[in-house]
Amino acid sequence: MSHSNPPSPRRFAATGPLSGRIAVPGDKSISHRAIMLGALAVGETRVTGLLEGEDVLATAAAMRAMGASVERGADGTWSIHGVGVGSLLQPGAALDMGNSGTSTRLLMGLIASHPIRAVFTGDASLSRRPMGRVMAPLSRMGAAFEASPGDTLPLMLRGISPAVPISYRLPVASAQVKSAVLLAGLNTAGLTRVIEPVPTRDHSERMLRGFGAAIAVGEEDGARVIELTGEADLTPQTIAVPGDPSSAAFFAVAALLVPGSDLTIENVGLNPTRAALYDVLREMGARIEEHDPREVGGEPVADLRVRHSQLTGVAVDPALAPAMIDEFPVLFVAAALAAGTTTTTGLEELRVKESDRLAAMAAALTLAGARVEERADGLVIEGSGGDPLRGTPAGGQVATHLDHRIAMAMAVAGLASRDGIEIDDTAPVATSFPAFETLLGEAQA
Repeated sequence: MSHSNPPSPRRFAATGPLSGRIAVPGDKSISHRAIMLGALAVGETRVTGLLEGEDVLATAAAMRAMGASVERGADGTWSIHGVGVGSLLQPGAALDMGNSGTSTRLLMGLIASHPIRAVFTGDASLSRRPMGRVMAPLSRMGAAFEASPGDTLPLMLRGISPAVPISYRLPVASAQVKSAVLLAGLNTAGLTRVIEPVPTRDHSERMLRGFGAAIAVGEEDGARVIELTGEADLTPQTIAVPGDPSSAAFFAVAALLVPGSDLTIENVGLNPTRAALYDVLREMGARIEEHDPREVGGEPVADLRVRHSQLTGVAVDPALAPAMIDEFPVLFVAAALAAGTTTTTGLEELRVKESDRLAAMAAALTLAGARVEERADGLVIEGSGGDPLRGTPAGGQVATHLDHRIAMAMAVAGLASRDGIEIDDTAPVATSFPAFETLLGEAQA
């Protein structure tokens, strides 16, 4: 999972419209949580539609290392036999998280209230990402940490039981920090509270409730408050993971930008804490229709029909950022081909993702011929009015910085370019979307 293999460059170029029906892999956020909570429930949890990317497999490997059985059946259904809350075993070796920040931060919460020690390692990209925002509340609960400079990996965590229940107000909008505290609260007697002034994705709350945890969501002084009562007994579940809206976003934007496209993306999760990108795209003039809206495993789902559209630049409301934080790279691509100016602000969080996504996308789009101004908290993009981007010059490659979303976003840009766009390395795409290139070929067939 360390991406030590030689880079795998590829040139993406216009090859015609996207059409037909496709299904994207399962939601990554839900897949992580299904494995973790299944591993804490006594009995068998069965999961269909699980995302089988490197990030989720890192979570599966970590839970196996702590005593759970996590296995894939021949029919693609995953079977998880859990050990019970409070019964995680001491892992015999370091937990290699590969490129997965979600795995790392959520597992830190899970382990913090167990009397075991764990060492977390990761690839070069993950090892640059700060973990201090998770360490702070977990330290208040009694866990101890020894981290590398800058609160980065490699990192050693010493959990504690009994841990101390806390009331924690999130200083920044972060579903990962919220989830880490709630997961720590599962094995902590008493009431663990998380106060979030800005709502973030709520998959943890939905799934914890589904597994039988005593969890309540309310409001206090205008802030969202989540309360979890430990110690919890979780009940095994049967879970159908909906299609990942972040993965669907790349195909939706590609269909919007490539003339003649008419593509239906099936079974897309449209949790309102995740789906703001589609609202912004519609504001820009995108023709996106929701068909057969339904609920799958407690999550709203629909089929999305997306047709080529002439987009217009907008000023994106920074309040929407938490509900589309992972989709900004591909939104920047849409903005680069829209008519007029798109302005984004309040995106400091993008500088501490798998890469500095503001700097990486500004450099990548500029290299491909777009007009981009990088600011401290966002990008200002002057769109081409629908004209294809020039593409990367001879000998020029987009630097993806081991970031799967930079690679996929610029692959989409390549489909809407005149000369094609050369990506320096597509290997990181396997962390979240191993079948990306295959599915792209199917949509263009």
